[in-house]
Amino acid sequence: MALLEVKNLRIEYPSRHGVHAAVKSLSFSISRGEIVGVVGESGAGKSTVGNGVIDLLSPPGRIASGDVYLDGERISDLSREEMRRVRGSKIGFIFQDPMTSLNPLFTVEQQLVETIQINLNLNDSDAKARALQLMEQVGIPQPENRLKQYPHQFSGGMRQRVVIAIALAGEPDLIIADEPTTALDVSIQDQILTLIRDLCVKKNVGCMLVTHDMGVVSNVTDKVAVMYRGDLVEFGPTAKVLGQPEHPYTQSLISAVPRSDVKLDRFPLVSYIEEAKEMKPLDVKNHWLGQSEDQRVYTGPLLKVENVNLRFVTRDSFFESRREYVQANEDVSFEIHEGETFGLVGESGSGKSTIARVITGLYPPNSGKVTFEGIDLTSLKNEAERRPLRRQMQMVFQNPYSSMNPRMKVKDIIAEPIRFHQLADNERQISSIVDDLLDHVGLGRACGVKYPHEFSGGQRQRISIARALATRPRLLICDEPTSALDVSVQAQILNLLKDLQQELNLTMLFISHDLPVIRQMCDRIGVMQKGKLLEVAPTEELFVSASHEYSRQLISLMPEFKGMNINSETMSY
Repeated sequence: MALLEVKNLRIEYPSRHGVHAAVKSLSFSISRGEIVGVVGESGAGKSTVGNGVIDLLSPPGRIASGDVYLDGERISDLSREEMRRVRGSKIGFIFQDPMTSLNPLFTVEQQLVETIQINLNLNDSDAKARALQLMEQVGIPQPENRLKQYPHQFSGGMRQRVVIAIALAGEPDLIIADEPTTALDVSIQDQILTLIRDLCVKKNVGCMLVTHDMGVVSNVTDKVAVMYRGDLVEFGPTAKVLGQPEHPYTQSLISAVPRSDVKLDRFPLVSYIEEAKEMKPLDVKNHWLGQSEDQRVYTGPLLKVENVNLRFVTRDSFFESRREYVQANEDVSFEIHEGETFGLVGESGSGKSTIARVITGLYPPNSGKVTFEGIDLTSLKNEAERRPLRRQMQMVFQNPYSSMNPRMKVKDIIAEPIRFHQLADNERQISSIVDDLLDHVGLGRACGVKYPHEFSGGQRQRISIARALATRPRLLICDEPTSALDVSVQAQILNLLKDLQQELNLTMLFISHDLPVIRQMCDRIGVMQKGKLLEVAPTEELFVSASHEYSRQLISLMPEFKGMNINSETMSY
């Protein structure tokens, strides 16, 4: 008997425009000890299936028809109170966004202990011991100290580990993991996936793994379900679906997976879907983006980071001797030349995003300096001196959902930096520039009158790129720009960045834990660990013969995609 059985499930979202079927007549099963991967585009219905199974659909979502069985018992018609007893104790859920699934007002220990006591009926001391054990299992360093901290004191990857620990706290029979490794580097990803795999094998736990990482699917899952616009288009053993896909959509999706073994000029697009659009060609000489007013007479590195140190206070006290710190960056030094893409890799908490914020002036360093075109940014004393240089450095943030004001229309979001830096003479010119930027990133000017919530994750990331380009920057800092995107949208965004760099001679600092993406995008790579920059090397040299042991370890842990072999020239299967 299957642990989880879904029969003819249909999930609908009624609205004033009609009824949208997010999932259409879906049927599949998961046995004990089995991991089933669910893949597909954003909006395919992957997460909706998981939310439907545990009755956590966002209103007005509803199960219109079909049945869900857990261990032979029908759970799709349970009351809210009955379903509450199933969650946690029988079904553990790992949510995609760790920041919204953790309570910012409670410590990690309080949230873990509460979950453990509700599901396992342990006393305080035993629950705290179990919480400490879970923190160690998910690879959080100094677990005794970190238990006392709040979610905002953790990096994105660390928060994801806490969410995973909470999901495992009740020792469930079934784990539904919605993008559990999105914010994790390869070493912690390997650790978490090994933990989930061991649970499935040793404790006979079933797992539904919703992910866009095809390398993870290839290495971890037993079966794969491929979804497209609410339909299950292909389902079967992992080796067969990935190695010999039958449906054209599956074939196209696999073709967009970034290669980890060789560098390609461009990413193949998922041609099966209509939305796979490339950006419009740009005549740089006659385009507003190419008409920067800056006089480029400096011949050295565009950006130079020298011996940057930054530490954060983790425990404050009036007495200096009683304060506790965490060293986020320690003597970090590197340089980036104009037109180059420099990559930073390393595990979560290694200081990658922190150094990006130091460069942009969001964090002042404790010591060291950052120079842009020979100008020491850390010595500038007021905003009037910093503003012209800040305009030339823009950032594309990791999360396009939280980096835009939900109350502003897209045209105003993109126009805001143009107005702030006074780059246009009047509102008509600003409107024209915004329309042009929207066209150029492949969205179209009609999108300007919409709000961020009306767009998918990939579309929002395009809006973020358009906003970053609005000041005509020379340095674009991309902090995990594709970590939350499926492979097809990722291919579009990365091709867009490649084209922009070629057309505008952009310099990029590209931060990512996705090593295949880093290999495809970067000219040189820096490897960080625990705040230190261990080595810097040309991309191919690093992947073929890295000098530092930690770099070699990272590369060895990179999930190997065992799917169709794609010829980079002909893209034949």
